[in-house]
Amino acid sequence: MADARTAIETADWRRRVFDIYAETRRLAAGPGTGVGTDAPLPAVEAHTFWRASRNELFDTHPQTPLLPEDRAGFEGLPVAEYDPAWRFEVELVAPEEPARFDFETGTDGVVPFELVGRAEVPEVGTLDVWRLQSYGGGLFLPVRDALAGRPGGTYGGGRYLLDTIKGAFLGEGAVPGSLVLDFNFAYNPSCAYDPAWACPLAPLGNRVAAEIPVGELYH
Repeated sequence: MADARTAIETADWRRRVFDIYAETRRLAAGPGTGVGTDAPLPAVEAHTFWRASRNELFDTHPQTPLLPEDRAGFEGLPVAEYDPAWRFEVELVAPEEPARFDFETGTDGVVPFELVGRAEVPEVGTLDVWRLQSYGGGLFLPVRDALAGRPGGTYGGGRYLLDTIKGAFLGEGAVPGSLVLDFNFAYNPSCAYDPAWACPLAPLGNRVAAEIPVGELYH
């Protein structure tokens, strides 16, 4: 029964993450609810909701990746304030040659990824966009920046921008086939908090020399 309970709790965690991103996309696409010249942008409201919802999920859900000692006195994940300069809409460039990588997990066996395109992001660099080749077939876009592993910087293994099979998706851009890449929503994989998790980390094509000071940080 313990295994069944864990499976149900994990399914609930993923459902709630999907719901968080659905509402985040809805808020980001709206007109905003503020009044006057100081009214927050829709993306700021969406980011505020995303932060608060993830904090509540990490704090209260039985499948939180936080270790018990980290849940005691938990006051929220270390997420930087929203900066609209880090939001981009990019069209994918077809890769010149096919590429793939395999990630071996302790529970799911070997998870294969294939390269489906590259995103040219101003002031950041080129990021590879991957597709999960096994069941589900989601898009996956990690990023490891120059602040990775530094005190007060970002997680050493890199963060995730997109992981659509788990719900982390910010939508398409105005141009058909383009993607919204908003680094304010970059988040740490579960293994950043609990070493029992096995997480695909950023391969070479997803490591950039730029410092990306927004999104979820790592203390």
